[in-house]
Amino acid sequence: MITKTKAISGNSISLLAQKISDYKELVKLRLNLTVVFSAVMAYLIASVGSVLWGEVAILALGGFLVTGAANALNQVLEKDFDRQMRRTANRPLAAGRMRVSEAVMAAGFMGLVGTTLLAVFNPWAALFGMVAFLSYAFLYTPMKRLSPLAITIGAFPGALPMLIGCVAFEGQLTTLALALFALQFLWQFPHFASIGWLGFEDYKKAGFQFMLSKNGSQDPKAGLESMVYALGLIPVSLMPFFLGITGVASGVLVVAFALIYAWFSWNLYKKNTRKAALLLMFSSFFYLPMTLLVLFFDKI
Repeated sequence: MITKTKAISGNSISLLAQKISDYKELVKLRLNLTVVFSAVMAYLIASVGSVLWGEVAILALGGFLVTGAANALNQVLEKDFDRQMRRTANRPLAAGRMRVSEAVMAAGFMGLVGTTLLAVFNPWAALFGMVAFLSYAFLYTPMKRLSPLAITIGAFPGALPMLIGCVAFEGQLTTLALALFALQFLWQFPHFASIGWLGFEDYKKAGFQFMLSKNGSQDPKAGLESMVYALGLIPVSLMPFFLGITGVASGVLVVAFALIYAWFSWNLYKKNTRKAALLLMFSSFFYLPMTLLVLFFDKI
């Protein structure tokens, strides 16, 4: 009897662990946390006076839920395509561990609560949160199978967390808010070029049009275009300095970061190899957080 009870208890714990793991996958936890980080950093860069950490927590939770809702709906709409790719075949919907109705209900709940939390700040924050949610799920997601323009379309909701974080504090659209939006917007092109290059065969098998192809393989122009976007980050990242929010130290560093990012993009264009794509991808992971941290600490 004791052995049977232990077996039932152990099975319940295993099922609970699997359910938690599935929800982490449904909301794309690691990606979600990077989105929350950018929104919080934008709020801190815009803030004046003492930081109200309670408000930061509300912003983080609201942003996490709205992003989680968008990611959940994305997986609902793409579950059949996710089954065709090694990288996504084990997602809960694609693998059949979660019903579509459960995922849709979870997305609806997260979207409603997350938008409500953003509305605590002002209507602008709530509006941009809802726009990010809807455009990611219903514009970017279907466009991925039609054209590489999906990257441009997806870059808009992808950059809205910075705008949301800034307007959450300032209560209006400002030059700083638009500059931070542009920073995250431009950053995404080299980032997704590297991801598109590395996952080219997998995406092609599922019918996703992330990257232009040349003779059936990755088009090297992706690296050249990425370099142009990376260089565009220089004037955008200097805007806080021109606005008098940050100083010379951060100005020098953000220009250096952008030039390094541009060099890795150029390297992809010249070599068009897996190693060059990996280097660009890893540099993208460092560029955005390092730039935001430098801007914040120089402001302090």
